[in-house]
Amino acid sequence: MVKTRKSRKWSTNSGTLMLNMLLTCTFLLLIAILSIPNTSSSASLHRPNDLNSILRHTHITQGQDALPKQWVDIISWEPRAFLYHNFLTREECEYLMNIAKPSMQKSTVADSETGMSKDSRVRTSSGTFLARGRDKIVRNIEKRIADFTFIPIEHGEGLQVLHYEVGQKYDPHFDYFMDKFNTMNGGQRMATVLMYLTDVEEGGETVFPVAKGNFSSVPWWNDLSDCGKQGLSIKPNMGDALLFWSMKPDATLDPSSLHGSCPVIKGNKWSCTKWMRLREYNA
Repeated sequence: MVKTRKSRKWSTNSGTLMLNMLLTCTFLLLIAILSIPNTSSSASLHRPNDLNSILRHTHITQGQDALPKQWVDIISWEPRAFLYHNFLTREECEYLMNIAKPSMQKSTVADSETGMSKDSRVRTSSGTFLARGRDKIVRNIEKRIADFTFIPIEHGEGLQVLHYEVGQKYDPHFDYFMDKFNTMNGGQRMATVLMYLTDVEEGGETVFPVAKGNFSSVPWWNDLSDCGKQGLSIKPNMGDALLFWSMKPDATLDPSSLHGSCPVIKGNKWSCTKWMRLREYNA
């Protein structure tokens, strides 16, 4: 009986030792594999402003084959900007335009001293605001924006639908506020989601004139207007959504987020904008 007990104890200890050795070897092997440098990814990380190839890191799959393919392009790191292709469906784009048309008015800008709206030649479009959560379709879009930005729905302002006819534009400006009046409710604007509701035959690009990067290396460079070639530009395509941040990760204002809408040369431009605040916004 004594010999049998010793044999069993030795067998148990031996099995435990072998298992520990196997786990240790497996762990070391994984460390070795993960330590192998990835030259393609490391090169892109070390060159954040190199736009020779727009990085496509995020792919979003859909359950229905009828829906178009969706993916996110990393456009820029200064400012931080990302383009979500086919964010809206054609039906959603048409719906937003149709419900906005009856209440469209001349667009205004915020006065930097008083915070009140005023007319300005720097902005010649027409537009209207949609009440936050006004119907199921709008709520679904707002939920999608919250998921895209990782900012709660309650921090978002109401959607603003804009229409640019031929020759109309919006000169470069910041989306963050320079006055205290507009930051009292919800704090500073930290991010903007700009959704394109139509294609534009020529012109109408969203341009970042002081963004950092080799602008002429973007794949669509040859399709840009003269205005679009004055900085980092994105061409409007129906359903696409451009997310850019007006604030840096340390919560300071980002001057590289200066942006504008180039004049429309041919066609019509409809877009929809959602601004996200630092805190809950009381609509």
